[in-house]
Amino acid sequence: MADVIINNVDDLRAEIARLKIIKQEQGDALAERFNSPIAALATLYSAFPNKRGGKNDLFQQDFVSVISRILLPLMLNKTIFRNSGFLVKTLVSLVSQKASRFINEDSVAGLWDKVKTLFEKKDRQSDYGIPPESEAS
Repeated sequence: MADVIINNVDDLRAEIARLKIIKQEQGDALAERFNSPIAALATLYSAFPNKRGGKNDLFQQDFVSVISRILLPLMLNKTIFRNSGFLVKTLVSLVSQKASRFINEDSVAGLWDKVKTLFEKKDRQSDYGIPPESEAS
């Protein structure tokens, strides 16, 4: 968008009229996009990428991924970003939903195995007696 040079009042009025026309055109285009429930759902459906066949990627995920897409933004907005404004909470929701693609059953199972190995007792041979090949045996 080029910068408009305004030298006098007539230029200012012309620019205001031009911006009002652009605003009206954009408002009409947006209203047309959401004029019926089906059009609104199609717009929301198009927000999710369609990578496999004819089905939406949202419905091709495992149970853990679907739950994380809902719970991760909710938990972040209720805990860390509790006193944040609407804009910050919206951005956190969008970013955390994109990041939740990396949370699936395999990653949760791998993390659980790592935590489990930290708490398992390791059986070590702690015999501090005489070594078997020493002169005393």
